[in-house]
Amino acid sequence: MTISERLFEIMHKKEISGYRLSKMTGISRQTIFDWHKKNTNPGADKIMVICEALQITPEELLVGKPSDENQELDQVHIVEDIEMQIMKECQELSDAKKRRLLAYVSMLQNAKE
Repeated sequence: MTISERLFEIMHKKEISGYRLSKMTGISRQTIFDWHKKNTNPGADKIMVICEALQITPEELLVGKPSDENQELDQVHIVEDIEMQIMKECQELSDAKKRRLLAYVSMLQNAKE
């Protein structure tokens, strides 16, 4: 994957248009359009500006590998999402089912992996 392909993939995930990236970075819309249509890559002088605007590391843009810090944050968000889903589902259970679930959780905590 080229740098420009990765750039537009990141922009898509973050829901940032070429126009918005232009406003955020001061890079002309035509230049951003050219990266997209001609599949050319941003110059070295633009990489840091883009990374700052998109709140990513140069490593993420250049090679597609998120930093360890970002991976840890993503993991935290996944755990928080799961916990929120569990809490939401539990709220809809009857008291009897909540007690059964609590007993099951206790059993899981004591079980060996």
